[in-house]
Amino acid sequence: MKTKQFSRQDFQNAAEFIARNTHHRPRIGLVLGSGFGEFAEAIEDADIIPYADIPHFPRSTVEGHKGRLVIGRMEGQTIMVMQGRVHFYEGFSMEEVTFPIRVMRAFGVESLILTNAAGGLNPEFRTGDIMMIEDQINLLGLVGNNPLMGPNDPELGPRFPDMSTLYDRRMRELAVSVAAEIGLTLRRGVYVGLSGPAFETPAEVRMLRALGADATGMSTTNESLVARHGGMRVLGFSGITNEAIDAIDTPRVTSHEEVLETGKVLVPRMVGLLRGILRRWDEVA
Repeated sequence: MKTKQFSRQDFQNAAEFIARNTHHRPRIGLVLGSGFGEFAEAIEDADIIPYADIPHFPRSTVEGHKGRLVIGRMEGQTIMVMQGRVHFYEGFSMEEVTFPIRVMRAFGVESLILTNAAGGLNPEFRTGDIMMIEDQINLLGLVGNNPLMGPNDPELGPRFPDMSTLYDRRMRELAVSVAAEIGLTLRRGVYVGLSGPAFETPAEVRMLRALGADATGMSTTNESLVARHGGMRVLGFSGITNEAIDAIDTPRVTSHEEVLETGKVLVPRMVGLLRGILRRWDEVA
């Protein structure tokens, strides 16, 4: 059920506020998932804007999400980085969850890199792996929690956007090349987005595998949807922070603490991959 409908002017007002608080004009945006906020600490000549200061911007309540916009330079590229995101399970509407993506687009960001912490569904995946998202299953959107529902502003995007090329091919090819260059084993697969906040039951894990998903999480799918609706190119990565439990009565448990702890292992791998992509960005610009 919709609880908030933003206008194009709302996005523009937020973008203009950001413009007044930074001298940078990035064309690349990044969203950092749970445990990956450290990436933003390495940005040079950074302007930092708390989400709380930006008009209409939602504020994260989850540990591991600092809630800051960091804009600056890295590997010769000017980037806008969300150091943390908000989620549907926090009580936000889908319009609020995806509001920052609309603001990025209004600011002039043309390409978006999404990252998340995810549970590994593919039996071959191991904790600490990075999976490049080749496609997605947006279960939230399919059952009616879709940010594109309601009146459509054609200035923001088409009424019926095509999603057959959601994750940009050239950006994916660059990521594969960079991973080989730095010696990183890069998994590839399908990400399925759920609502959370509870982790999946063993039966749900088996169902998601049967649907063709390789990793699962509680974000990303609607952000990518809105980005493509607005004409942005999208690239996505899942850090596999836990292996999904597919049988009942096992001694294993999944926790958010495990996700954050594994993030410490994943951070240098993700940072190395993202830096390499930015370093070679001109190949896909």
